Amino acid sequence: MTFTVVWFKRDLRVHDHAPLFHAARQGPVLCLYVVEPSYWAQPDAALQHYLFLQECLHDLKQQLHACGAALQVAVGEVTQVLARLHAATPFTRLVSHEETGNGHTFERDRSVARWCRDHGVTWREWPQHGVVRRLRTRDVWHARWRAHMHAPCLPAPQAGSLRGAVLPWATQVLPAGPGLGLTADAPRHRQRGGRAVGGALLQDFLFERSQRYRGGISSPLTAPSACSRLSPYLALGCLSMREVVHATELRLLQLKESADPAAVWQCKGLAAFISRLHWHCHFIQKLESEPALEFRNLHRGYDGLREQEWNEAHFAALVNGRTGWPMVDACVAMLRETGWINFRMRAMLVSVASYPLWLHWRPVGLWLARQFIDYEPGIHWSQMQMQAGTTGINTTRVYNPIKQAQDHDPQGRFVRHWLPALRRVPDTWLLQPWRMPPDVQARCGVRVGVDIPEPVVDLEAATRQAKARIHALRARTDVRAANAAIVQKHGSRLRRDSVDRPHRGAAMPQQQSLDF
Repeated sequence: MTFTVVWFKRDLRVHDHAPLFHAARQGPVLCLYVVEPSYWAQPDAALQHYLFLQECLHDLKQQLHACGAALQVAVGEVTQVLARLHAATPFTRLVSHEETGNGHTFERDRSVARWCRDHGVTWREWPQHGVVRRLRTRDVWHARWRAHMHAPCLPAPQAGSLRGAVLPWATQVLPAGPGLGLTADAPRHRQRGGRAVGGALLQDFLFERSQRYRGGISSPLTAPSACSRLSPYLALGCLSMREVVHATELRLLQLKESADPAAVWQCKGLAAFISRLHWHCHFIQKLESEPALEFRNLHRGYDGLREQEWNEAHFAALVNGRTGWPMVDACVAMLRETGWINFRMRAMLVSVASYPLWLHWRPVGLWLARQFIDYEPGIHWSQMQMQAGTTGINTTRVYNPIKQAQDHDPQGRFVRHWLPALRRVPDTWLLQPWRMPPDVQARCGVRVGVDIPEPVVDLEAATRQAKARIHALRARTDVRAANAAIVQKHGSRLRRDSVDRPHRGAAMPQQQSLDF
């Protein structure tokens, strides 16, 4: 029996799934997912990612079963799995979505392409997001994004309509995490995977929580409910970006026709949300166009800036939540328990690591990749470099953790929740508890340097020195000369106030970030 192999990767759904849709129209399909030991051995992989994946696969099995097919799961390297399948039952068609993943999946896909050429197998890939493969110029990217997002969503196969082929040696039980080398603990309160969970979150956000989106996403107190929380489901493709855009635009139309005064504020929130969906793809496009930015400075003029000055004690203080700055340590504690913090607090963590602690972005980025349940390589590494100041084209962003606490946790509810020792510290000293006089420490029963850490460095002095070094490098003629090429390749072509209005008449298009 001839069949098409539908290779599921980070597209774990049957709705708006172009490879499955087109393969099903040609005949029987073999729906394949491969658990790759080499992938899970990478330094950016974590047990929480694998557990989330297992839940997504369980959900996908149910979706496919309703359509008449079974998900076939194999354990091994992809080319080895394909070779074994081909030897047993020769096939000529492999279909999948394009993937902009980490360096390992990039090389894996190149190996799959070579295997297909050598064995006469046609491999066709479809775009999954608004990311354009082999993009020649950013000038056309926005139009391509809009065309993809406003094309109709592809329907899921009708119930019982799929004719499914079977992999005789498919595994019925997924390997346990330790068997793949994933031994670190997973956050106890992480989000659970699967399309059903993601779909429910989307509806809850569109109809309820989006009212708090504008003004609620910056503070770690309000962000857990004000943010959409859809990022893990987009990262593994439980939901397609296009269906989220369609659902959001439909909800916007409904709200604009409503007489409810509260609808105005909710419309603003959803409009801001759509703009962030646009920037989601904008940043992934950077990694698609330049895969090396995961490993080296985007602007090569910054090579050597931090690499030779690694401080293991500073890094240990950061990952253990012992920097001495309450807002930073509370965010690390929240990450350990939930696998998630909001974007502004992520930016603050990278800023603290990059400036006062003077740590190179790559090891910090690997640690954070393992901490984030919604790790998306394209967004992650682009943001790591932008916040670390090594892109050469972005404004230097230095987040003062004391000011962030003043702005977003003025009563100290967040830091007291995640750092129990601070619950006994008087309000007067909460933002800078290391300044407490000895008699105050004695009265509240909190000893600086014992119960709570002293700051690992002098924040003001260390930040001032770091900024001076960055700005001195940015001012160099040879460094500035290289900026134009980076902007031309990666810079946004949009004005800061609109994702729909192209920036015309400027030689150097303005670069944007996700931090509005």
